[in-house]
Amino acid sequence: MRRLIWAVVASAAVTTMAPAIAAAQPAATAADTRAVVAVLARYKAAIEQLDPRGTERLFAADSRIFESGGDEGTYAHYLEHHLTPELGDFKSFAFSEYRIDVRFVDGAALATETYRYRIVPKTGDAAERLGVATSVLRKTGGEWRIVSMHNSARRPKAS
Repeated sequence: MRRLIWAVVASAAVTTMAPAIAAAQPAATAADTRAVVAVLARYKAAIEQLDPRGTERLFAADSRIFESGGDEGTYAHYLEHHLTPELGDFKSFAFSEYRIDVRFVDGAALATETYRYRIVPKTGDAAERLGVATSVLRKTGGEWRIVSMHNSARRPKAS
C-alpha cells in the first residue's frame, strides 16, 4: 500500500511539474533562429545568382540531399553532379512568395520553406513551380550547417 501511495504522489508531482520542467529547458535563442534563417537565405541567394560556389560551407560533410523522390547523396556530390551543371543551363532563377518556419527539437533546427520559383533556361520555355523544402540543421563549431535537405516541386494549378 505504501508503494502505491508513493507511486501516486510521484505521478502527481511529475504531472504538475511537467510544464515547469519543459519551460525550464533551454529554448533556442532568437540568435539561433536568425542564424538558421541566414544559412538558408545564403543558399537561396546562391541559387538565384546561379553561382553555388562557397555553398558547400553551408552543409555538413555528411549531409544528404533528397530531391523530388530521389536520393542525390551528399551535398558535395549533388553540387558537382547536379546543381552546378543545372544552374549552368539557366538564364535566371527567381524565388517569390517565400516563407520559412524554423523550430528546434533536441538541439536540431527543423526548417520548412515554401515558395514559388521561376526558371528561365538558356534555351526553351520558362518554368514556374510551387516548391517546398525541409531542412535539418545542426550546430557544429558554433555554426549551423545543413545535414539533410529535401526539396520537391510541382506545377501550379491552372487559374
